[in-house]
Amino acid sequence: MTYAISAALQGAVYGALAGDAGLSGLVGGAIFDAEPAGSLPELYVTLGPESVRAGSDGSGGGAVHEFIISVVTDAAGFSTAKQAGVAVCDLLIDADLELDRGRLVSCRFLKAKAARAESGTARRIDLTFRARVDDG
Repeated sequence: MTYAISAALQGAVYGALAGDAGLSGLVGGAIFDAEPAGSLPELYVTLGPESVRAGSDGSGGGAVHEFIISVVTDAAGFSTAKQAGVAVCDLLIDADLELDRGRLVSCRFLKAKAARAESGTARRIDLTFRARVDDG
């Protein structure tokens, strides 16, 4: 197992999301590497938690990363957040992302959860993806 590719994967995922004109247009450029502090935009996308497990094989070190991309809105419904979620999925499922280190073997959608945020007014969609990387 190796955690050595984690930063490269995060950078590539963020770059793909932030660099896409369609997603950026939907969320007004509000794509964050971490949950923003202070005043929040009406609709935004942020990278969330990640868990990593061993994924090495005979060819070398590797890992399986499960990570969450969140779409958050304070709009009255889920419609705009779901449109942004579709754009995120279109960008990441089977993506061919260039990493600074290692190689992305696959990126797949695992699940989504749409719910009201703890505050009761905001809505949040957590999209979970699984990426297999190797350090060969």
